[in-house]
Amino acid sequence: MDLLSPEPGLVIWTGLTFIVLLLVLGKFAWNPMLGAIKEREDKIERALKAAEDAAQEYKKIEEAKSKMEAESRLEREQILKEARAMKDSIVEEARQSAQTEADKVIANARAQIEKEKADAIGELKKQVAKLSVEIAGRILAEDLQADSKQEKLIEKYLNESNFR
Repeated sequence: MDLLSPEPGLVIWTGLTFIVLLLVLGKFAWNPMLGAIKEREDKIERALKAAEDAAQEYKKIEEAKSKMEAESRLEREQILKEARAMKDSIVEEARQSAQTEADKVIANARAQIEKEKADAIGELKKQVAKLSVEIAGRILAEDLQADSKQEKLIEKYLNESNFR
């Protein structure tokens, strides 16, 4: 038995066994293994596709989130702007109202002062007139004994004068 020159029967039987083994493995082992490999390949492909879809969905969500943040920032700024404008208008309205009220109070005070001044001047004129009549009565020694006569005389002189 020489190893370098095999016997023809052994070569035939070994070849035949190899072919039978290939047919049996092809029918029972290779197809299920190829099917399992194909199934595994499909599963990996689906997982990659799902991961890609998830990444795209995540990107869309991030874009929507950024857009919503920008919109909310703009809305917040708008609300703050409106609030400031409202505050300014309320302050201005209150200032104008206070100014108007102060002007009314000042006008009423001036009118009251003028009235009291006129009353005081009128009273002062009456006192001066009474004193003048009394002094004139004493000087002229006129008989002005009755108070009603004096009052009538004072009224007459006051009406004739331009002081009222």
